[in-house]
Amino acid sequence: MKIKGLICRECKREYPAEAIHVCEFCFGPLEVNYNYDEIRETLTKEKIEKGPKSLWRYIDLLPVMGKEMVGLHAGFTPLVRSRNLGQKLGLKELYLKNDTVNHPTLSFKDRVVSVALTRAKELGFDTVACASTGKGVESAARVRTSARMLRIASPTSAV
Repeated sequence: MKIKGLICRECKREYPAEAIHVCEFCFGPLEVNYNYDEIRETLTKEKIEKGPKSLWRYIDLLPVMGKEMVGLHAGFTPLVRSRNLGQKLGLKELYLKNDTVNHPTLSFKDRVVSVALTRAKELGFDTVACASTGKGVESAARVRTSARMLRIASPTSAV
């Protein structure tokens, strides 16, 4: 499997790939511990190029198992050349990522929410709490609609 488990960023203690986020020994954050040997065997430039025009073309590099994705249209936003800013910075070429065309809410948060809700669904969750007062809640609500099984709990100030 491409995901070995989780690993503490601070003390390097390893955990299974379960719904935990902090090391119980040092309270450091947990990150995905990928099996890069397996990923290296299956991931190619051609596979990425042939993938869907969304963040899911990079599924081999995302912390999901990838059987039922949520938020199928997030990502794949364009790079826009910025000649004037590049010139001011002394760069021959400068490109900016235009996340104002991301789906469904025109925010960079759509990518994060799509991956998070996909993983939550894989882990068997049917309820998600969203700590946001703006685009995060909107993105979760819109992406959730495509999942048809997730409920969002957020502060009343965000509604």
